[in-house]
Amino acid sequence: MLSEISIKNFAIIESLEVTFEDGLTVLTGETGAGKSIIIDAVQLLSGGRGSSGFIRHGAKKAELQGQFIIENPEHPVLAKLIEFGIEIEDGIVILRRDLNVNGKSVCRVNGKLVTIALLREISSQIIDIHGQHENQELMHESRHIHLLDQFAGKKLVDAFTSYSELYTKYRKLKRKLETADENEQQIAQRIDLYSFQLKEINAASLEIGEEVGLDEEKRKLQNFGRLYERLNTAYESISGDSRALDWVGMAMSDMEDAADVDIELKTQYESIATSFYSLQDASYEIRKQLDTLEFDPDRLEIVEGRIAQLITLKRKYGQTVEDILIYRDRISDNLEELMNRDQRLFADQEKMNHLLKDLEIEAEELSIIRKDASSTLEAAIMEQLSQLHMNNASFKVFIEQKSGNGFDANGNDNVAFHISTNIGEPLKPLVKIASGGEISRLMLALKTIFSKHQGITSIIFDEVDTGVSGRVAQAIAEKIAMVAFHSQVLCISHLPQVAAMADHHYLIKKEVKDKRTRTEIHDVVDSDRTVELSRMLSGAETTPLTLKHAEELLSLAVERKKSFI
Repeated sequence: MLSEISIKNFAIIESLEVTFEDGLTVLTGETGAGKSIIIDAVQLLSGGRGSSGFIRHGAKKAELQGQFIIENPEHPVLAKLIEFGIEIEDGIVILRRDLNVNGKSVCRVNGKLVTIALLREISSQIIDIHGQHENQELMHESRHIHLLDQFAGKKLVDAFTSYSELYTKYRKLKRKLETADENEQQIAQRIDLYSFQLKEINAASLEIGEEVGLDEEKRKLQNFGRLYERLNTAYESISGDSRALDWVGMAMSDMEDAADVDIELKTQYESIATSFYSLQDASYEIRKQLDTLEFDPDRLEIVEGRIAQLITLKRKYGQTVEDILIYRDRISDNLEELMNRDQRLFADQEKMNHLLKDLEIEAEELSIIRKDASSTLEAAIMEQLSQLHMNNASFKVFIEQKSGNGFDANGNDNVAFHISTNIGEPLKPLVKIASGGEISRLMLALKTIFSKHQGITSIIFDEVDTGVSGRVAQAIAEKIAMVAFHSQVLCISHLPQVAAMADHHYLIKKEVKDKRTRTEIHDVVDSDRTVELSRMLSGAETTPLTLKHAEELLSLAVERKKSFI
């Protein structure tokens, strides 16, 4: 549930902090006092569209923050938060959004920066804001299937998962077959291109890592004279007459003789002996290198040509020889697929036929579940409409299969809500017949039903009772109170009947201080509730009669709420 909201420098609100409880909380006040501004703030916290126009005049930014407490450890929003690496402690979720005068918006969830899209995704699982414009959801027939599926619950979710897996494979294969319908000229061109490229790459007989060896060989060939001179000088320095090897040999002989006299000199003798033999080995190796060195100008030309060939191939097909070989394997597969196109098309078409049969089975399962759920939903809606004084209304869910292979992400069904609001009138599509007041009551009926099945922790009604009175107003008040038995409900209302049903009541007032207009909120309790209801009843000054009527409304509300238990 929404436990607390903090609003700073938002519209005419300078600073406001409100604590909310379980049950039904009603916000009342004069028109223009700022009741809907609070809902606007919650909408922005839920990822709604914001702009610098919301910022209080003279302020640099608006700051909005809401704290939600998730008591159900299995609530899906907790898994979503963990998925995105957002830490949760004691089931507390804090949404924050700052609007800056430059138009930029900063969003955070439990202190972690998130995108507006992610903020919207998270908030959609814990809060549902329902205003008059939300009734338009019922006026879009494409949304009816989602409402029915939502009502069908877990049984449909399980079937829908199986269907979605198949549908994903179907879409992928369908795109592949559509791509295969390229014209023959394009296919012939691709075959020629791949054949030429494969021939060029294969003719090069590439080996991974050979460019390193070629570069080393080229450097040696280009510096042959310098290499020969340095090796020869080194050999002469070691093995020439009266050079290093002779002197080290004499030193070794002298130390050997000295070690016979003084055993402690044996270590120095062994060190010199090791150096002598190492120099001797090095001399042999240098001599061998000198004997094998032979300058071959033709070989240099061959090496440089091979390096140039590799550079050309890398420019065309990849940054390294390994990349070129990977590219070769890929176009080889593509060429084989093109050369065997007819056989592959036939195999893919056979696979598509099997997929369509499986999709048809899974889609039929969805249809069966929907039809079963639609009967239950129809009965539930009719019961709710009757309680909302639409006794003459008839409601039906029409489910029709699409023609041909009309599979989409939702299956193969078209779902439409039909209604008749008067006796003797035929059922017609809801989008063509229902009035605004009827749509509001129908949506309230749906909310009453769905609140038992949804994981939504907070539902907000923003003046959904506008334009009703009398027994319909009382019925709407009772429906909203019933929804509050399953979810926390915040309701902005001008109806005294709704305010009387509240478990908690706040009065929103617009006040002028220091020549600036501010919105203030006051907790309405005890006798103040009677006075506020009296004001709502009279629309002007309170009288003993309106006060008495207010007391009766409060007493009636207490009795009616007892019947919900």
